[in-house]
Amino acid sequence: MHRVSMFRVTVLMAVAVFSGVLFAQERSLPIIDMHLHANRADDNGPPPTYMCPGFENYGLDPKQPASDALTKKPACPNALVGAATDETLMTATLEILERRNIIGVTSGPLVDRWRQLGGDRIIPSATFGFWPGAPSPEALREWFRSKRFVAFGEVAIQYQGVSPSDPRFEPYLAVAESADVPLGIHVGPGPVGAPYLPDFRNYRARLHSPLELEEALVRHPKLRVYIMHAGWPMLDDLLAVLWAHPQVHVDVGIICYALPRDEFHRYLQRIVQAGFGSRIMFGSDQMNWSGAIELGIDAIEAATFLSPQQKRDILYNNAARFLRLTPEQIASHHGR
Repeated sequence: MHRVSMFRVTVLMAVAVFSGVLFAQERSLPIIDMHLHANRADDNGPPPTYMCPGFENYGLDPKQPASDALTKKPACPNALVGAATDETLMTATLEILERRNIIGVTSGPLVDRWRQLGGDRIIPSATFGFWPGAPSPEALREWFRSKRFVAFGEVAIQYQGVSPSDPRFEPYLAVAESADVPLGIHVGPGPVGAPYLPDFRNYRARLHSPLELEEALVRHPKLRVYIMHAGWPMLDDLLAVLWAHPQVHVDVGIICYALPRDEFHRYLQRIVQAGFGSRIMFGSDQMNWSGAIELGIDAIEAATFLSPQQKRDILYNNAARFLRLTPEQIASHHGR
């Protein structure tokens, strides 16, 4: 072959290889968000609502309503502004899922609509609390049998002041165990000032403790449970539960972006240092602020104490194992 032609072929091959590398770099590795909400825009108050990522020194004069925490524009320069409409919230969130290759375990009042448009990026999960119109154990069993929902959560009974080991919750635990679906339960922080908000009068900080789960876990040893919010700030209680109950996992919903970054990293690092890194799963707890998803991912990726493998485990691998995804499902997530 002529030397000039040979040179051209070599250049073209190099360009092709380089382009393939760029394409591989641009194609996002999959992420599983274990804590996503298909909410209405007004579920946290009249839109727009606000959230200060990493807010500090929050306090409230008792003359002011506690709802000011979400409905009044805060002074922080990086405030997240909630969507104005249901449609805007859905489309903005689904765009992020598509762009970042995220699969979300999703609960909330609009989950059927989100699943219709989001396809298999939306894993439908049954939200639950002891509120008017709450489903019966029999209704829940039928939902799982029909695959309308394939997970149970967010279970938000802490907002009614009910422990997960309370006898009132026992029939629901039995259904989840017999159906072999993962259960995600709110154990940890709610809105600042939660007991002073009209809908959360029975919310109590003492129920932040993961130890509240212990009797339920012992009664239902085959139940797959993940503690939402990683039980923050009850670190010692959480580590005790993770040691005693190896089936328990955690997600880092809301604490990954609402807490000051140093505090989140301190908490996360201690869980990893204690030997439980394989049981930590990413969760955003995205409610009305779609940008919170990427802030939460950034908080994991910015953790210098995590190795690249540990970051991938938290962002995807641990959840894939916990959810018992098939090799075919995992391959499809990586091939998008």
